[in-house]
Amino acid sequence: MKDLDGWTPPQPGEKAETMRPNAPAKLTSALYTSHVPAIGAAMDLGKTEEPYWKKVFDGYTWTRKWAKENTPDVVILVYNDHATAFDSSLIPTFVLGTGAEYPVADEGYGPRPVPDVKGYPEFAAHLAQSVIQDDFDLTLVNEMVVDHGLTVPLSLVYDQVEEWPVKVIPLAVNVVQYPVPSGRRCYELGKALRRAIDKWDGPELNVQIWGTGGMSHQLQGPRAGLINQEWDNAFLDMLISDPLGLTEWPHIDYVDEAGSEGIELVMWLIARGAMDDQFGGGAPEVNHRFYHVPASNTAVGHLVITNPVAAPTEAADTEDEKVPVGATA
Repeated sequence: MKDLDGWTPPQPGEKAETMRPNAPAKLTSALYTSHVPAIGAAMDLGKTEEPYWKKVFDGYTWTRKWAKENTPDVVILVYNDHATAFDSSLIPTFVLGTGAEYPVADEGYGPRPVPDVKGYPEFAAHLAQSVIQDDFDLTLVNEMVVDHGLTVPLSLVYDQVEEWPVKVIPLAVNVVQYPVPSGRRCYELGKALRRAIDKWDGPELNVQIWGTGGMSHQLQGPRAGLINQEWDNAFLDMLISDPLGLTEWPHIDYVDEAGSEGIELVMWLIARGAMDDQFGGGAPEVNHRFYHVPASNTAVGHLVITNPVAAPTEAADTEDEKVPVGATA
């Protein structure tokens, strides 16, 4: 077995529970955000300064500054497809994009006026090899369109640009058609992704993982319009301080407490399961936390946390945004 800078990968059948020091690919930060389609429409239609929407976009002001000063080489962006690339004829649970480019989908009103997404086939192929050998049966896709689940987070973080400043590896999770994966399964996928990142022996890379999806919301039926602020903030608290404990929440609790579309939150556990502290490293710093109700008919949640290896630059690291792990903001 090859020794990598003093770190010996696990034997076949074993799974690393410690992170690789001085790895060429460094997971620096995890970012979490809702991907409400109306937010993208507000940007595309020039409504960001309207009083209703300004309250939402003000919550991302810090993040946009931070993102300019902490631009990664590649983002693994976890999201769910909304019956655009996939429909009832094909329902993969976990889809990893291994292509070079992903066009923006037409979701019924024309494609959003945002750039197409550039992939990273070499790194994606490496992730696929490692994660599948780590017992996750991914569906690999070289060609697909991407909808608001992926483009709205990019717009919220990078605003309106001619070209996205990062390569993106899409990771689509089925949280639309039951059966959906559990929070524990998503958390373990995050750990498999981190093991894959640590095994990368190519060029040095700054890697971020973004977990996206709505907080509490329900779009149909007698409970349409449901929002549960107390539950949402309890989820954020647990995500920060005890992600493994959070995996014990059954999926039916998400549906009961956060609405039928609140199940999207299990995707946030993929990004959290990959962080240093889940492999014996230091706890992440909570750089920014934001919660707002309403945006369209949902709650908006947003969180940025950073591994000790990559503390934010001084310009972005303002005192009023530093929050100890486990605290609420």
